[in-house]
Amino acid sequence: MRSLIIAVAALTALGACGQKPAELAAPAPPALSPTLQTEAPAGAYKLDVTHASITWKVMHLGLANYTARFAKWDADLSFDPTDPSKNTVSVTIDPKSVRTDYPFAKTKDPQGKTEDFDKKVATDPTYFNAAKFPAITFKSTGVERTGEKTAKVTGDLTMLGVTKPVIIDATFNGGVKELFGQPIGAVGFSGVTTVKRSEFGFTAGAPYVADEVQVLIEAEFHQAPPAGAAK
Repeated sequence: MRSLIIAVAALTALGACGQKPAELAAPAPPALSPTLQTEAPAGAYKLDVTHASITWKVMHLGLANYTARFAKWDADLSFDPTDPSKNTVSVTIDPKSVRTDYPFAKTKDPQGKTEDFDKKVATDPTYFNAAKFPAITFKSTGVERTGEKTAKVTGDLTMLGVTKPVIIDATFNGGVKELFGQPIGAVGFSGVTTVKRSEFGFTAGAPYVADEVQVLIEAEFHQAPPAGAAK
């Protein structure tokens, strides 16, 4: 009985405020959403660096994966929605932009000094040796479709002056042809590959750090403007 009285009082108060319960319960209008297309326009695309990432992980002591990423990289894509085998991509990574989760670590110095571990990984000759090899590059050599939205992208990876073939398992996440009423060409991909450090002469941490490194890629591309177009 008490709960019924409370409910009646609440309804009366709402009426006094000029509001009906149905008005309060009405859902908010849906937010605007992009028009998604499974086939985006063909042409040249540039990486949208604000919506892209390259992270990698490697097993440490057989206990847990050590993870890091590259904060600065770029890519160019030639996209053909009707024939994926014609698609090409080229990537350039700045090894000096490597970012670990714990960049300032204590050294073995008795005074407890710290070192910039990001800088060490980027520049040390046993790591990325960026002073001698200022870029990591990947250039695709072929695309083999494996499913409706999946493919194997083969290409040449160059790191520490060594070039080796790698295969990226890629997923086409979709394309955007129109965004909020404005024409736009955009496509997005996810990719994963595994490389062996030893094949590139990367010796740091061995044998405590595993040889295989898994690389995870998320990349959104926007269609490049036509040559000669005003910027």
